[in-house]
Amino acid sequence: MNTLGDPQGHTLGIEDSWRRERPDLDLGDFLLAIYIMRLGRILEDSYDKMCRKRFGISGGDMRVIFALRRAGKPYVRRPMALFRALLVTSGAMTKQVDRLVEFGLVERLAGPRKTGGVQLTAKGLKLADAAAEMMSTQSPLRPGVRHLTSSQRAHGELFVRAVLQALEATELETEEKKGSASPAKTPTRRARA
Repeated sequence: MNTLGDPQGHTLGIEDSWRRERPDLDLGDFLLAIYIMRLGRILEDSYDKMCRKRFGISGGDMRVIFALRRAGKPYVRRPMALFRALLVTSGAMTKQVDRLVEFGLVERLAGPRKTGGVQLTAKGLKLADAAAEMMSTQSPLRPGVRHLTSSQRAHGELFVRAVLQALEATELETEEKKGSASPAKTPTRRARA
C-alpha cells in the first residue's frame, strides 16, 4: 500500500488511511499539518547534512550565522534576540555561540552574557555569504519545487508566509496574555531565520 521507498505512495497513504479510518472528520487542516511537519523534518535533515559537509558546522549553527548576517553591519545581535529569533532556549543558544566562538566565526562583545553582543567575525561573514550564495542555487527545497511553475511557487510562498505569520501572531497574543512567561523558557517567534 504505502512504502517509504515510494514517497508519493507514502504521502498518499497517510491521507488514504486517515480518510478510511475517520471519514466522519474534515481532515484538511490535520493532514496539512502532518505534511508540513514531514516537510520540515526532511528539509531540516537535508539542510544539516549540507551545512556539515560544505561548511563544517551544523544547520543550527548556520542559522545563528545567518541571523547575525541579516542583522546588517556591524552584524551584531544580543543573545536574547538570537534565541528568540531562532526559537531555541537560552542554554542552547549559549552552547551554539560558544561553539561558533571556538571556530572563530563569531565573537562575544563586552557586557553581561545576556546583554552583551554576539558579532560575526570576518571569517564568519565570509562563511555566511558563501552559504547564502550556495543556498540560493542549491537549497534543500529545490528538488521538491523545481517542477513547479513560477506562479505555483509564488502562491506556495504566499500561503506558507501567511500561515506562519498568523500562527506567530496567535502565539505572541497568547504569550502577552500570560504576561509572566519567561523569554528564556518561551521564545517568541517574531523573527525568522
